[in-house]
Amino acid sequence: MKKIAQTLYFSLLIIALCSSSECSQCRYHHINIEKTWTEAQRYCRENYTDLATVNNINDMKELMNTEELNELKNTVNNSLEIKLWIGLKRTGVYKWKWSLGDPVKYLNWETEPSTDTNNCAFMRNGKWRQQDCNVSSQFICYNDSSKSYIIDTSNKTWREAQSFCKQYHTDLITVRNQTDNQLIHNIINNTETSVWIGLFRDSWECADNTDSAFRNWRSDELILIQKNLSWTEAVRYCRENHVDLVSVDSEKIQLMVTEVLHQASTAEVWLGLYYYCLMNLWIWVRGEVVCYQNWAPGVQIQLKDCSGEHRAGAVQSGGDHLWISHPRSQELNFICTRHGST
Repeated sequence: MKKIAQTLYFSLLIIALCSSSECSQCRYHHINIEKTWTEAQRYCRENYTDLATVNNINDMKELMNTEELNELKNTVNNSLEIKLWIGLKRTGVYKWKWSLGDPVKYLNWETEPSTDTNNCAFMRNGKWRQQDCNVSSQFICYNDSSKSYIIDTSNKTWREAQSFCKQYHTDLITVRNQTDNQLIHNIINNTETSVWIGLFRDSWECADNTDSAFRNWRSDELILIQKNLSWTEAVRYCRENHVDLVSVDSEKIQLMVTEVLHQASTAEVWLGLYYYCLMNLWIWVRGEVVCYQNWAPGVQIQLKDCSGEHRAGAVQSGGDHLWISHPRSQELNFICTRHGST
């Protein structure tokens, strides 16, 4: 079985298929035939419609929960990855797109954008400027349920801002016309304030020529393991197979953690966090004392009696993804880091 699992991990390419070009009627199929991306697209077009286009997080969840894929997951080790081709290809042409997926019909650049590597856009004084996506700035989210704009004054990179907006609201804002632009400018209420908007540029295009701008890139630094192990066993597993249990020492890492939690099969997931009772301190497995904290209200963080079972920290896989403490013997899923530092 170990040999079969390794073969699947290294060579099997799973084709994602869609039977209809209308997303609301989309049905995904998974065919475990080993093919290149070009061969997979040809197969899809000959037998179905095209390689799957993923337009939003609901499409992604539907794709990942099809009957064929669930059957395949049950035949391999949970720590191994199943790779799927989707209908997204990289071209040599960079185009501006809205994170929310709206077509780009209105533009309000202060100066005409250049062809350099500044692939994200922010607004200042009602005008747009292209900027390096790794610069930290304030940002504005759009909440579809309340039809409202929410300005956040914390400083984040464009990708961090996008992840935050998707997690707590709907997405970064889309500016569809001059009316939207003026409304957002009024909300900022400061001519010197720069805020990220949901406009970005990349060279990826959908195989079926639709305008979907949905991106759900995986962060290679973290991997959720769907094994139920004690905290000590989880530490050993991560160190033998990857690097270590994850240390969440910043809001950025917390956001990265939340992006993999949807795969969890337990209500809480182990972090690389443990309580050193004799010193009355919570410490990360890398040795740092905990500074950034995200504890759930009412959690007893400090213990007066060190004679009981040792405790470690876990994160909720649902809800607000807050931290709680458990006896280390409890068996949970866990998150490993793949590199020496995140």
